[in-house]
Amino acid sequence: MTNFLRNGSLFAFVLAALLTLWAASSAFAVEPIKIARDDVALDLSGAVEIYRNQGENFQVSTAPGPDGIVRRIEVEANDARSTGDWAVFALANTTDQQLDRLIVAPHFRLVNSGIFWPDLGSTRIAAITPSEGFALDRQTSPDADVFRVTLNPGTVITFIAELASPKLPQVYLWDPESYKDSVNSYTLFRGIVIGIAGLLALFLTILFVVKGTSMFPATAALAWAVLAYICVDFGFLNKVIEISPGNEQMWRAGTEVALAGTFVVFLFAYLNLNRWHGHFSYGALVWILGLVLIAGVAIVDPAVAAGIARLSFAATALTGLGLIIFLGIRGYDRAIMLVPSWVMVLLWLCGSWMAITGMLDNDIAQPALGGGLILIILLIGFTVMQHAFAGGALHQGLFSDLERQALAVAGSGDTVWDWDVLRDRVVTKPDVSIQLGLAPNSLGGAARNWLPVLHADDRDTFRTTLDVVLEHRRGRVSQNFRLRGADGHYHWFSLRARPVIGEVIRCVGTMVDVTEQKKSEERLLHDAVHDNLTGLPNRELLMNRLEAIISIARTEEKVRPTVFVIDIDRFKQVNDGLGISAGDTILLTIARRLHRLLKPKDSLSRFAGDQFALMLLSEQDPARIAAVADAIKHAINNPITFAKREIVLTASIGLITWNSPQMSAEDMVKDAELAMHQAKRFGGDRIEPFRPAFRTVGTDRLQFESDLRRAIERREFTLAYQPIVRLEDGSVAGFEALLRWDHPRRGMIPPADFIPVAESCGLIVQLGLFAMQQAAEDLASWQKQIGDAPLSVSVNLSSRQLIRRDLVSDVRSVIARANLKPRCFRLELTESLVMDNPEQTAHVLTKLKQLGIGLSLDDFGTGYSSLAYLTRFPFDTIKIDKSFVDDNTPKRAVLLKSMVNMAHELGLSVVAEGISDESDALELRQMGCEYVQSFMFGAPMPGDQVLKTLKEQYPLTQA
Repeated sequence: MTNFLRNGSLFAFVLAALLTLWAASSAFAVEPIKIARDDVALDLSGAVEIYRNQGENFQVSTAPGPDGIVRRIEVEANDARSTGDWAVFALANTTDQQLDRLIVAPHFRLVNSGIFWPDLGSTRIAAITPSEGFALDRQTSPDADVFRVTLNPGTVITFIAELASPKLPQVYLWDPESYKDSVNSYTLFRGIVIGIAGLLALFLTILFVVKGTSMFPATAALAWAVLAYICVDFGFLNKVIEISPGNEQMWRAGTEVALAGTFVVFLFAYLNLNRWHGHFSYGALVWILGLVLIAGVAIVDPAVAAGIARLSFAATALTGLGLIIFLGIRGYDRAIMLVPSWVMVLLWLCGSWMAITGMLDNDIAQPALGGGLILIILLIGFTVMQHAFAGGALHQGLFSDLERQALAVAGSGDTVWDWDVLRDRVVTKPDVSIQLGLAPNSLGGAARNWLPVLHADDRDTFRTTLDVVLEHRRGRVSQNFRLRGADGHYHWFSLRARPVIGEVIRCVGTMVDVTEQKKSEERLLHDAVHDNLTGLPNRELLMNRLEAIISIARTEEKVRPTVFVIDIDRFKQVNDGLGISAGDTILLTIARRLHRLLKPKDSLSRFAGDQFALMLLSEQDPARIAAVADAIKHAINNPITFAKREIVLTASIGLITWNSPQMSAEDMVKDAELAMHQAKRFGGDRIEPFRPAFRTVGTDRLQFESDLRRAIERREFTLAYQPIVRLEDGSVAGFEALLRWDHPRRGMIPPADFIPVAESCGLIVQLGLFAMQQAAEDLASWQKQIGDAPLSVSVNLSSRQLIRRDLVSDVRSVIARANLKPRCFRLELTESLVMDNPEQTAHVLTKLKQLGIGLSLDDFGTGYSSLAYLTRFPFDTIKIDKSFVDDNTPKRAVLLKSMVNMAHELGLSVVAEGISDESDALELRQMGCEYVQSFMFGAPMPGDQVLKTLKEQYPLTQA
């Protein structure tokens, strides 16, 4: 029994050890990379774990599988190139499909290759072993180690890579087709660059043969060195000569040494340094011999040779910069002409330094730097050509007419369109098919080959133009048309061609891609007839559409358009309170809501600011039209949430249905607008169908304005005075002067009817001046009869008066004429009037306060002003609006008390308006409110009745 317990303890110990080992291996298990079906290329470099000096046998924990179990596997090296270093990574197929991918490890990457002892490339991966399934197939590739892997749905596979070199710069996971396309793209680019480099080298060699000075062979040698470097860098040399594996580094280092050496030779030869000082020659000779010796080192240690060559190239560039500056200051023309080329060299050097140090980490950096070398040789070749042909025919500009035309076409970058009429063969140079993404030369041959790719609207015109040329053997081609690209989009082209000789046997001209110009024209046309904010048609476009519909309605009985004109009520308050940008956002919301109500035949337009128009064609029944009008009204009435606030808007809607053949689009819109204005006159938030009587409203307004002008001349206006009473003892503290108009025919007209008309026609200034003068004179007259009583009179100020420059002088003149003390005269301004232009208002009110008059803020709390403005404006009294006194909510008392206390803290007196109950008066008095103004304490009265009231209040003074 004791032995059994001992054996059991041993078993438990072993089990615990195994569990600990399993937990440790799970903790260090590799994290799998999840692959989706749409992943084209994934950089696995950051997810690969490298294990150094592990020998021929290597054990590692796998990534947790779908069941969450971490396993331990052992791999044995089978390749002679194995270095004992291993790389581990895991892939997880998260899709429900089988995925085929390529694991790609490039042999050479200029990026992050290093300056000293650079990595010149080699075979990176000898073999890859998966944790499950078969070994990966290596794909043939001269530039990278490529392995094909198949991932079953939902599997997690750990891969152990047997490294063939100590470094693994980068590992990609590619989609096979995408990798093939990428290789093909780079192959095309490399082929073009190599071709240009070869042509440059050949051309500069020919130039050297023609002009035998030392500058030209040095330039040609530099061009051949660049060609050799690009051939090795782009892997082209492997296709010309057979390079055994492992020798790529030697060739790469050799070309870098050649590039550095020829660069020194070119700089010395071009600047002709031996003419300046003999030490330049010695220095250059030693430099070049040193690079020759380094070329021998490349056979033994390519990395050392390449590192020295790179440092040499950088030193040559910097030395050249110093020499160019030094010689350029002395006026040496060759140094000055070399400045553009050397700027390009320095930029290329900076880009190369950023790439080899890893600061510029991009796959296109290496081919881009190869292309940059070609640009440098192009600039250097151009500079050398200037010397080669100096004084020759080219310098003197002796070109033939054909040469000038050819150079002009080449310089313009246009496509040459050549049509052999007799053979019906069209050729474009450069090939326009490639520009469209089509197969090369697919638009060559017969002109009919163009018809399938032409836009359907342009085919007949194009065919007719060419047929006319073929039949009549004369004429010229001048046409704009669209060609469909491989991506399905159309490109605009402008074709201009003319006969080469009298009888048309050949037409030659140019094709210009004018797609951007056409798009700009379309945008301008769209913007001309559409609203910039909402994108809706503007007034002109809606009128055009409505006119077209009316033309159809005159012959079709079923077509009866209805026009709605919609105006948002009091939208100016939204802009004033929330800002223009908020107003624009709300207009966009309203436009989207209205647009949802449209059916295919209907049209919505924005006429102006907050005014929309809707042309309804989808409904003809009056009941259905009324339902649409209600839907419009409800769409606008629905609350709009902005900045955590709910904004409820209303609209005035006017509508009219076409019912007369003589009615034009202009007439319909005008009548709908008249109906909308009538809805506004009735208070807004209503739908008003047009009635012929509305047309007389405008005439009545004109007559009203005319009567208003004559009333000022005939002095039909009078003032009524409403008392402002002290709550403490019920005595009269002052009066508010109110304008009254006793019309000879219409009788007494209230201010709410004639004040807006006076403001719109500009008569409010005269009325305001009359009110101030009359009120001041009446108060002065009362004070003479009752003594110098502490009374004041208040006059309301309009917006037009406030912005007048003469307001201060007018008030000063009024007080002086009436011989009135300034403290007895007051002006009242509403809160919304003050906030129309706060800066201007503050300036004017300060000057008015300096006169000694009183200033009252009327309708306090009903506008959008900030409380901070109370400290900026020199008011001495605030008037609490009637709406706060009439409020029946429990918070009414708190709000009123807060307003009174705040006013007193700011040194302001308080007048409460609209009190209709004794209990309210008592409550306000207890809160500290000093004054009250309401019908309960006194209705507006004429001047003689005011005098009678004052005599009753001040009998002792009168005696």
